[in-house]
Amino acid sequence: MNLPLMPKATAIWLVENTSLSFRQIANFCGMHELEVKGIADGEVGMGIKGLNPISNNQLTKEEIERCSTDSDQDLQIIVNEVSSKTDKSKKKKKYTPLSKRQDRPDAVYWLIRNHPELKDSQIARLVGSTKSTIDAIRNRTHWNMSNIRPQDPIGLGLCRQIELDEALAKAERSLKRAQKKKEKEEKERLAQVNEVVQENEETAPISVEE
Repeated sequence: MNLPLMPKATAIWLVENTSLSFRQIANFCGMHELEVKGIADGEVGMGIKGLNPISNNQLTKEEIERCSTDSDQDLQIIVNEVSSKTDKSKKKKKYTPLSKRQDRPDAVYWLIRNHPELKDSQIARLVGSTKSTIDAIRNRTHWNMSNIRPQDPIGLGLCRQIELDEALAKAERSLKRAQKKKEKEEKERLAQVNEVVQENEETAPISVEE
């Protein structure tokens, strides 16, 4: 699946400049329809400048017009070098352009603040950072901490919405497994305590009053 460069910024431009439906924009940008609605309501993507997919050669004006007149149609991205770069295999090491690397600490800080359930390894994969950098930002010991400002990594173009959703789903499953394991261990502990108490009661000497 090919997605446009900087999906959220592209979605913002499409919301502001076209009559496409939320569903069409969501499908094209790999986002949830409610998130696109949030953009239209001014609740999502505040401070992010819209990115024109026509000038980036990822959509044509004719394609937008075609889908604007038929809400059942889906936008077809122009597959080129730019769009292909957004669909790299997750198994490959994430490459971050030099122009974007200075934004990584801001993206890391945003993820730490907004999604504390994510592991450092997940954050590292999402934005192409390192565990040492993430740890420094988490502990507020980063050398440039005073200048780091939390910014949405999707809006910065460091990861895709679908990648973040997958990471969050994985983190949620991991938390549920950990909770179940904790509950199981607690039940086993209580069972052992009850067993010891029962054994003590059975072996305790019975005093007979004369």
